[in-house]
Amino acid sequence: VTVGEEIHTIVGSAVYLVEGEQITLYELLVALLLRSANDAAVVIAKYVGGSIDNFINLMNLEAKKLGMNNTIFNNPHGLDEFDEGNISCAYDMVILLSELLNNPLFLKIENIKKYNSSNHGVWFNKNKLMKQYKYSTSCKTGFTKKANRTLISSAKKGNEELIICTLKCSNDFAFHKD
Repeated sequence: VTVGEEIHTIVGSAVYLVEGEQITLYELLVALLLRSANDAAVVIAKYVGGSIDNFINLMNLEAKKLGMNNTIFNNPHGLDEFDEGNISCAYDMVILLSELLNNPLFLKIENIKKYNSSNHGVWFNKNKLMKQYKYSTSCKTGFTKKANRTLISSAKKGNEELIICTLKCSNDFAFHKD
């Protein structure tokens, strides 16, 4: 994938991609899931959708197909500085993670503890639960001005798998662990 000028439209968490740089889609996904890289999100969106607007339309179609009836995606990264941000609820996020837990590539990336990027140093997984809770299977953090701290995680013990989503929870990792 060739990184384009779309990276200049983001703020916040990034892995500092450079316009014109070549990077694999896999590495972009690792940056997105492990580092919450907003620059990776827009590069993925443009590559997969042909344009960021088309990718957002695809995201909304998929959300409806999954039954995420209270979700509207307005951008590929979730930030709310430039538009309304992505609007959803905890229930819809649980639907989304339930679907993702069936994807072997997602699970592989989610369980990477340390990744040596080809051009951007070493990336460590932000999933504190992976270190603190042996049953943790996935976790995605988030923060926006409107939503504040958000966290969705899953854990599996034996045949039982649970998903929890918290919104506006300042002590989210401890709450999920308990």
